[in-house]
Amino acid sequence: MIQSPGLLLTIVAFALVIGPLVFIHELGHYLAARWCGVKSETFSIGFGREIAGWTDRRGTRWKLGWLPLGGYVRFAGDMNAGSQPSADWLALPAAERQRTFQAKTVWQRAFIVIAGPAINFLAAILILAGFALAYGDSVTPPVVGATLPNSAAARAGLMPGDRIVALGGRAVDTFESMSRYVRIRPGETIRVDYVRKGVVASVPATIGVRHERDRFGNDYRMGVLGLSATAPVYREVGLLEAPVVAVRRTGQIVSMMVETIGQVVTGRRSVAELGGPLSIAKVSGEQITLGPEAFVFLIALVSINLGFINLLPVPMLDGGHLMFYAIEAVRRRPVGPEAQEWAYRGGLAAILALMLLVTFNDLDNLGLWRSLAGLIG
Repeated sequence: MIQSPGLLLTIVAFALVIGPLVFIHELGHYLAARWCGVKSETFSIGFGREIAGWTDRRGTRWKLGWLPLGGYVRFAGDMNAGSQPSADWLALPAAERQRTFQAKTVWQRAFIVIAGPAINFLAAILILAGFALAYGDSVTPPVVGATLPNSAAARAGLMPGDRIVALGGRAVDTFESMSRYVRIRPGETIRVDYVRKGVVASVPATIGVRHERDRFGNDYRMGVLGLSATAPVYREVGLLEAPVVAVRRTGQIVSMMVETIGQVVTGRRSVAELGGPLSIAKVSGEQITLGPEAFVFLIALVSINLGFINLLPVPMLDGGHLMFYAIEAVRRRPVGPEAQEWAYRGGLAAILALMLLVTFNDLDNLGLWRSLAGLIG
């Protein structure tokens, strides 16, 4: 039976996920700018017309926009993409000009830009550290406990007691790391390296495909080898070690993001699997009904996703700014304003095209196109 969290709960859950994450992202930029002596003119959550706001004693306008799909901080002197002097900037009084974004060194500007994604990763690490403290660290060895009949593992000849040491040439040290590798490679043929009674051997295996539907009606396609572990093993994690475990888990999540994007680019994964804000809203509503643990873990995943995407070297994103600053640091002068203008136009076009694609996918996942087809038919 398909369950639905309802529209109101979905909207509330989406706001509880996106609102705080966008706020801390922009807060990272804001705090780094204050530390570098740059005045922030506007701190906005949401885009478009202001629906509420106030001005603090430093002259920063804090406001809410009507379109809650992001946010921004506008710095004094941030007059062009290249942060280059202009007639208006040169006309400012010296003291005021010193507090502008343009007046800062390339390293200070880069620090201000990278602080936003960095604080998203930090938030996720704190959440994952809390999970590590509460539940420990999974260290289940990658030893075959049993194989399912007619599974990929059975066809490959794997037997109980075999210790998997590598998949596709990548070393695995826990059952969890093995599962992560297999899950995102349904249908792929890989080499399995294992140890049986002290003898190292290898065998090709075609990862099986399992289709699942959860209680919300979502269909999943994932890779499976068809084997189980001997017994789950968890070890306790102390307060000092928890951040280390969290950083490792964050790195594993980012690695999976990079690999899945690579699969989309190379055609091994359909672009239809890409989702946008509507998908995040849908998942937010679903996860909040599963309990606080599932919902908080989702917040960590979205925070990592937000930090990762913003670091991509695409003009208009934080990573695009950092790319230009890196070039400026090497050349000892900024990239020309005309070249940057064209790059930012291209970046904007790419982002808008991606937004159209993921919105189309989101509406398809919500069943809009099928409903329209039914009405037309």
